[in-house]
Order: sequence, then C-alpha cells, then structure tokens
Amino acid sequence: MKRKLGTQMTEQGEVFFTVWAPLAEDMEVVFKEKTAPISLTKDDKGYWQGSASGLQEGALYKFRLDDGKELPDPASRSQPEGVHGWSAVVDVNKFKWNDTSWKGIPTSEMIIYELHVGTFTTDGTFSAIIDKLDHLRELGINTIEIMPVSSFPGDRNWGYDGVYPYATQESYGGASGLQKLVDVCHEKDMAVLMDVVYNHMGPEGNYLSQFGPYFTDAYKTPWGEALNFNEAYSYGVRDYFIGNALMWLRDFHIDGLRLDAVHAIIDGGATHFLKELRQAVDALEKETKRNYILIAESDLNDVKLVKPSDQGGYGLNGQWVDDFHHAVHTLLTHENNGYYTDFGTLDAFAKAFTQGFVYDGIFSEFRKRYVGNSPVGIDPSKFVVCIQNHDQVGNRVLGNRLSTILSFEKQKLAAGILFISPYVPMLFMGEEFGEDNPFQFFVSHTDPDLIKAVRKGRKEEFEYFLNHDDEFPDPQDEKTFLNSKLNWDFRQNKQKRILFEYYKTLISLRKSGTFSSFRKAKAETFPENGLVTLTTSDRLAVLNFNDGNRSVRIPEGVDIKEVVFASAEKRWGGPMDDNSHYRSDDHLEVPKESIVVFSIKN
Repeated sequence: MKRKLGTQMTEQGEVFFTVWAPLAEDMEVVFKEKTAPISLTKDDKGYWQGSASGLQEGALYKFRLDDGKELPDPASRSQPEGVHGWSAVVDVNKFKWNDTSWKGIPTSEMIIYELHVGTFTTDGTFSAIIDKLDHLRELGINTIEIMPVSSFPGDRNWGYDGVYPYATQESYGGASGLQKLVDVCHEKDMAVLMDVVYNHMGPEGNYLSQFGPYFTDAYKTPWGEALNFNEAYSYGVRDYFIGNALMWLRDFHIDGLRLDAVHAIIDGGATHFLKELRQAVDALEKETKRNYILIAESDLNDVKLVKPSDQGGYGLNGQWVDDFHHAVHTLLTHENNGYYTDFGTLDAFAKAFTQGFVYDGIFSEFRKRYVGNSPVGIDPSKFVVCIQNHDQVGNRVLGNRLSTILSFEKQKLAAGILFISPYVPMLFMGEEFGEDNPFQFFVSHTDPDLIKAVRKGRKEEFEYFLNHDDEFPDPQDEKTFLNSKLNWDFRQNKQKRILFEYYKTLISLRKSGTFSSFRKAKAETFPENGLVTLTTSDRLAVLNFNDGNRSVRIPEGVDIKEVVFASAEKRWGGPMDDNSHYRSDDHLEVPKESIVVFSIKN
C-alpha cells in the first residue's frame, strides 16, 4: 500500500487528498466554507491526488465527481454530521503518545474481554471505558477487544453496519478519544484489539459504488453485494481495506485486529486477501518494531487461516472457534434448534476441548455437508474460545445471557471449563458478574424502507430460534439499545459479587500456570452419568453436567493428591463446605453442575 487514502495533514497546514475512482473523468475537492474547489490529478491506477494550503483541522469537504455529485470521502477520518454529511479533515498524527515502552502481549497469554462501546457504560464513550479499566485489571483482563467503531448511521449500532471504515464513530469520542483510550490501556499493561469488517459494508450512507467498482455481482453474501476482492479493479478494493488495517495499527497503536466473518471474503486469486494483509502487516512490524495480531472469525473450521505461509496458510495469529461454544452451550442448556442440532453430546464436548474443532471434516446434519479439516498439530494458542460473545448472546431472539437461562452452579461450571481450556479465553462484557440485562440487536437507521427490511430480516434470520410467545425486540427502538447497557451496581448483589471473585480466582490460577497441563488432556466421557474427566500429567478435572450429584471411578494409575479448585465450594456460593472431601474409596463424588480440579502425583 503506497498511497494513504483520505487526507494527510502536515504541520504547516497543508492537506493532501487521495481518492480512488478509476472510472471517473474529473474530480474536485469542494468545501463547506467558501474556499475554492481543488482540482485533483489522476494517475494510471485511478488514484486522484491533490493538496490545499491554509486549511484548519475540522475543515469540511466532499469530493465532486464528473457527474456533479458531491459525496463524502470513502476514506474519511471523521463524519461529524453523520454518514450522509460532510467529511472532516483530521490530523491523526498530532496525538502525543506515551506508550513508547509498550511491548505488547503474546496471543498465548491473552485474557480477552469483548466489549461494545455504546453499551459497556452509561455514557457509551471511549472516555467512559477508561473509567472502567481498573475494574478489568482487578478482574485480571489484559486485553480488550472492541466491537467495530467505524462510522455508522445514527448513534447506536453493533458496528457491523459501518460505511466509513477509516472514520471513528463521533458519538463514541472520535479519533482522539480512541487514541486516548489505547494510550491509557497500554499504560495499564493492557492490549487493545479492534473488530473490523472487511466482508461487507452497511447499506445506509454507503456511497462506495459511486466512486468505483468496489462491489461485484459475481458473488452474494448474507448482507447483499459482495466486495470486489477478485474481479477487475479489485486491486483498489484490496488497497482500500489493507490501508485501513494499517491505519488502525499505525495511527491508533491498536495491537491487533479481529477480522469479521472472513468466510464471506470471496477471493479466488493466487494470493488471498488475508495472506496479502498478513504480508502488509509484517512489513509494518519491521517499520514500527512492534508485533501485531490478526485473529479471524470463520465458520469454515479451516486451519489454513493460521498455518504459516510456507505451509500454504495465511499466517494469521488465531481464529475464533465456535464449535467450543456450541459444545458447552448445548450441554448446559439442552437447546437443540438451529445449528445447535450438530452438538449436545459429551463426545462433541470432549472433542472440542481436546482439539478445538468438532467438525474436522465430518458431516454436519444441520448444514447437510462435510465441514472443516483436522486441527491436529495446531498450537492451542491459535484458537480463541468463549462461553458467551456478542453473536451468541445478541443473536438470541431476546438477547438473553447465560445468567438468565442457567443456574448459578452451571454458570460457574461454564466459566471453569473456559479457563482450564487450552485455548485463548474470551469473556463478553458483564459475564464476570452475571449481568442480567440482555444484549440485543439495535440500529438507528433513517431510511423507513431499510428499517422495515431490518425488522423483517432479523425475524427471518433467527426463525430456528424464535418462540412465537416471545416479543421480538424492535432493533430501531431506542429502548432496545438502552436495555442492553451494563448495570454497574453489581456489587450490591451478593451472588454477583461472588461470581466476580470466582472469575478473578480462575483467571489468576490460569495466569499462574495451574491449568497449563490441560493443553494435553485426555478426555473420557461417561454418558450414563453425564460426566467428563480430563486427565493430564499432574491434573484431573471432573465435570458434572447433571442436576444431581454423581460419582466416577478414579482413572487407573491416577493418584489423587488434593483439590486445586472446586466450583461448588461454599465460598463460591455452592453447597459444599470449603474443606469438603470429594473422594470415597476408589471413587470421586462430584456435586451437581460443577467442576472439580484435583492435583495428582506424577
């Protein structure tokens, strides 16, 4: 990526403009004030460039195409008047960083916390997140993952309807607010991951096609037209998104990117877009002397994403593994609709725990096809797992969390599974104290027809999960958004305080290496008892998914030493005294809906 799209401002007040419009015959920059238009010059690849002197930061401009249309900058750094309004000149280089000593955190050591800026706090801003960082540090979080912040219509949205990937949402605090948040996070030894969307664009305020062939009708996505990563003029589209990725990493000091739904990035070329992105990020690493992490969301269960390039892979640092969530969720909730029909057995859970992918080339009854390939040999640090995230909560009909559908003991069992797992754990905001408020899908579109389409589409998308007795939350209603905000009065509730301390302890034990040997656990299932044992060289974990106490024979050759951790202990609000014994002769007695971890003699 040789050109920086959008605007670049010098200390002398000169602003350079660059826009890609390969089919245009003429291009000007026009200003909201009375400043005269600036003519741009086109190069042989369709990039229009020019400069203007004497502009102040915040100057409002648009591009005037040869058909007379005046449109916002596709690579705008700021949309203060909304997605249909004027773009603003922003000097992203003026921020004074204090993180020169920051070295980053390896993926293998991350404890990730996914949050949505608008609903994480009452104010819903970057600044308000800063006020909660000490809460996250106390919990043991060392990495926050921020849902997309690129400009979207209105002031409330999950972020996946963004139409200006380079512009930071103004209602959150804009570019400077995000830079300040990242700087403070690094000061507090916390990494920051940014969720970015390179598989589609939102519908409202999307003017990209007016500038060039950003889209193709050769493919379709669940969200409409596919972005053009492979057809004629695709070089400009690839540059656009790679430039965006580098901007977040370079100008905002973001530590890594979570790449949304990469299976919808359709590219049949010799060098896949994701591989080219990795190569561009590698070059930036050499330039800045920092390491940057790329984590993909994908439903393909394809290890090619994380395999090194010399082994035919794309070289990404990690990928989300939904199979782990589904395997845990179905055992705890007994839900079996939609894609959950492919899970729900102890064997599926054991497979998810020991290798990540349940579907590793086997047939999926729900999808009616073979899915995935073998993850054997892939380091567990390449897989990010969770028991809740924005999708798995927000894409429920009512957006209800585990705290409202599981017993307290099952919530603790789920958390125990997450933190003893060999994979990189991720929490969803509020999970650590059992937030009761839902996280629902919300938008603030202005087009009446689009609003109707969104309402209709959401109902159709989740028909597998829709209970006709449920009142479907209206995505456009502001109450849906307000209902999704976290309630920070959790310390007033004893059970929530206990759960917070429980999470703290689990995270501390994980960081200390107490659970590290579960990277090579042997799983054994007992369907008649609803139990699973996980045995390692120095640990034995017993998981009881039943609503009653169960016993299991101690595995042959295993010499139990002591209890390392037990979710049913009284201090965690459970039924067992803290000095309870779980052994009876050659059996282990495991309380209902609980996890017990024992140390064993080598």
